[in-house]
Amino acid sequence: MTQTKRSIGKTLVEAGRLSSEELRQAEEEARQKNLSLDEVLIRNNFISQEERGVLLADQMGVLYVDLENYLVDPAAIALVSEAFAKKHSLVPLFRIGNTLTVAMANPQDVLVIDDLRQKTKCEIEPCYTTVGAIQNAIDQYYGVSGSLEELIKDIDREKLAQEAQRKGRTPEQIAEEAPIIKLVNMIVMQAIRDRASDIHVEPAETVLRIRYRIDGILHEIVTTPLELQPPIVSRIKILSKMDIAEKRIPQDGRFQMKSEGKEIDLRVSSFPTVYGENVVMRLLDRSNLLLSLEDIGFPTATLKNYNQLIHRPYGIILVTGPTGSGKTTTLYATLQAINTVAKNIVTIEDPVEYHLELVRQCQVNPKVGLTFANGLRSIVRQDPDIVMVGEIRDMETAEIAIHAALTGQLVFSTLHTNDAPSAVTRLVDMGIEPFLLSSSVVGVLAQRLVRIICLKCKASYTPPAELLKELNLPLNTLFYRGKGCSHCKNTGYRGRLGIFQLMLMTAEVRELILKNSSADQIRKEAHRAGMITLRDDGLDKARQGITTVEEVLRVTQEV
Repeated sequence: MTQTKRSIGKTLVEAGRLSSEELRQAEEEARQKNLSLDEVLIRNNFISQEERGVLLADQMGVLYVDLENYLVDPAAIALVSEAFAKKHSLVPLFRIGNTLTVAMANPQDVLVIDDLRQKTKCEIEPCYTTVGAIQNAIDQYYGVSGSLEELIKDIDREKLAQEAQRKGRTPEQIAEEAPIIKLVNMIVMQAIRDRASDIHVEPAETVLRIRYRIDGILHEIVTTPLELQPPIVSRIKILSKMDIAEKRIPQDGRFQMKSEGKEIDLRVSSFPTVYGENVVMRLLDRSNLLLSLEDIGFPTATLKNYNQLIHRPYGIILVTGPTGSGKTTTLYATLQAINTVAKNIVTIEDPVEYHLELVRQCQVNPKVGLTFANGLRSIVRQDPDIVMVGEIRDMETAEIAIHAALTGQLVFSTLHTNDAPSAVTRLVDMGIEPFLLSSSVVGVLAQRLVRIICLKCKASYTPPAELLKELNLPLNTLFYRGKGCSHCKNTGYRGRLGIFQLMLMTAEVRELILKNSSADQIRKEAHRAGMITLRDDGLDKARQGITTVEEVLRVTQEV
């Protein structure tokens, strides 16, 4: 181990972080004070704890794991006894297939690894972390039951309340203790396993309700005693670096967790209600970052036309739909499709959800005056080829975007409208002159998200005759649905994809815009030119067995 520590010092010298004289002095200080060289280097700010871990792990040929912000899978914990974990200073992190990833204080101990392989019947992938981090993880995770319900039952809330009263502890102090840490970790871990996009922590009159949004639909997961609400919310606010003492006004924060080797960003919002603070956490999985345009559900003809649009040198392309309809995913997939070293792409977003290689991305910050309009005004002076504006919310932003398009940039943005033709009239209502729209907008894409039928329990059926008549379909039309199984948690659905409507700016459509025609008139002309409705695309996917008729009707109206 002495050799390893000397190697860290030499590594820092070679990297220019430390001079040979400073290394000699640090080694002398370590001898005099009976400390390790690592401790002296950390004390003197030559290296951080994390950097030390990374360097040691690199020398041992393994990865370093920072367990402080890591979500350990309870299913992995169950594979290794607490006694074995404590004895050998290790903690299992996650299992993928037949490989178990384990954080170890000594990942080079082949005897322990062999013993672990025999006990778990898994191949072992060792990682390095510190003894202290492993001890903390063992305290947090061992004893965690297999489900949220069991863990909540194990928390003696009366005992917590009595101890808090006797010792004068606040909810914030309780939030830093093992039972609450375990509970919040389990809530997030289960949400990740269930593919949830949002976690809702909702206080009611007598209980605290936990709900997950999965495939666009909220599901109640568990309820806890209301006494657990203050420490649970405090724990989330501590992680999010929010003001735990302030409970009267809404707050925003964010934090990161790692789970099964993946980085999960959690965007947190608190909101005061009559029963206490309501918290919503949005989960963003960076490993699921970018889908291709082919993966998100475009019909073949629509994708061909859209690809032609996004390779134009200038103009505005709008993506429309309500909140949660997948507009941001489509825009990221679009930028990825046209992103090259030869293009200067700049975005202004609220928030920046994912980071794109080669793309300059800017976060809106109204507190310092950085709005969409102000940011966009500066972006056009950055010599961009392509600009993405997160949302057109006002006339000022719209005017600058149009000016950028007319002076040679390709501009992407979003609007909240029900369908593609309505986007034009919405911009006119904002105060944009029709002649500017007709000369700058090159296409409008409307979209929704529909749930995909679970492949494990998919079955064919014929819908009621009344429904088929309403949809003008033959009475013997065959559709599909999911019966419900453990794979889809008995919903019949697993995953989502888009349905789309693309309006191209033909000469006839431009003429109608110049005449300040209504959305209905523009819609009729666009249909005549070949535009399909959102419902048409949805029903086509239902006939293909991708989604259900009921799901299409849920998210569309006949426009």
